[in-house]
Amino acid sequence: MRREIVTSSSPEAEFGFARAIVQDPFVFVSCVYGYDPFSMEIPEDVVQQTCNVWDSISATLQQADSGLEEVVKARIFITDPAYGEPVLTTCARMMEGHRPASTLLVVPALMRPEMKVGIEATAMWQLARRGI
Repeated sequence: MRREIVTSSSPEAEFGFARAIVQDPFVFVSCVYGYDPFSMEIPEDVVQQTCNVWDSISATLQQADSGLEEVVKARIFITDPAYGEPVLTTCARMMEGHRPASTLLVVPALMRPEMKVGIEATAMWQLARRGI
């Protein structure tokens, strides 16, 4: 079974891709950036951007009948090596002790200059229902 989770927010709506794909037994979440979900603006602070990213991923996973505790892999993109420690510290706090496999990549830029961090995630979607 394949199911698309589509949002009306940028950039998904603008460029025609899904926020996530549920493909048993996984949820594949597209790279999410630090937009504030209400204002759709990106704050300057990389820690706040990271919090916004995980809040958006969490909301997406809820739509997929999953959650942050079921994330098995996170791929984190940052635009400056100096962001590494604050971003990883924030990720650990947002994941509340759950430890997925993770990759941190420093890239020269993301799509827009104000974007400092982007995270894509892969989660399981049936663990909670199976009692695993």
